[in-house]
Amino acid sequence: MTTATGTSTDIGIAELPEIVSPQGVEPKDARDLSKLFFTRLAVLEEGTPEYQYARNTLVEMNMSLVRYAAGRFRHRSNDMEDIVQVGTIGLIKAIDRFELSREVQFATFAVPYIVGEIKRFFRDTSWAVHVPRRLQEARVELAKATDELSTRLGRAPKVSELAELMDLTEDEVIEARTASNGYNSTSLDATLHGERDDSEAALADFIGAEDPAMELVEDFHALAPLLAQLEERDREILRLRFVDELTQSQIGVRLGVSQMHVSRLLSRTLARLRAGMLTTR
Repeated sequence: MTTATGTSTDIGIAELPEIVSPQGVEPKDARDLSKLFFTRLAVLEEGTPEYQYARNTLVEMNMSLVRYAAGRFRHRSNDMEDIVQVGTIGLIKAIDRFELSREVQFATFAVPYIVGEIKRFFRDTSWAVHVPRRLQEARVELAKATDELSTRLGRAPKVSELAELMDLTEDEVIEARTASNGYNSTSLDATLHGERDDSEAALADFIGAEDPAMELVEDFHALAPLLAQLEERDREILRLRFVDELTQSQIGVRLGVSQMHVSRLLSRTLARLRAGMLTTR
């Protein structure tokens, strides 16, 4: 009985032709040789030198498929070398999943894997900010629908018209439009030129900064009705403590009560206001 290791050795690398330059093999020859290598790969033990030789040779012999698929994306701004590397991952996945019993040419089986890997690369890396995948896909459909309706109507389509064509709600169309703004970004240090003169300014100069005082305005508006609901003495204690900035002892002398009593009244009033503010937010 022959062991698995023995089988790998018997029908291993010795029965495969030694290819000095696999990437230099012509596509037609690569098709024929790939069948032979896939036949051997199916019976070799994974992880053995013979298996690695067959698998690596298949990758190198079929790199022309990667270059062919990558050529469809030359218009992208990404480095072509990066695209080829990503496409190679798709090629390796195709080799690992291909079976001769499928009775289909390996090239026909592999190209969708390669193209899919490249498209996934663009989808996951081309956006300037993180956008959910469903919105990334909706952006593409939105662009197609916009072009179609613009051609048909002779004008920019309305949100309602886009929603009807895309079978989405108007809110979903608006969300997809908003998400499209995340596809490209501009540096805040980008220089803007004046239209009527030669003046220059950075984009950051035109972007407003967050004003902490605005939050105080909102708090004051929310606090006003709560203060109006307090008893006169409670409002007086708050005024003496936070406007006149008196100590609790000084307030006690002013009102003729102990400092401890002032402390209890103040704590109770602040807790009531805090609970009211949390409810209105």
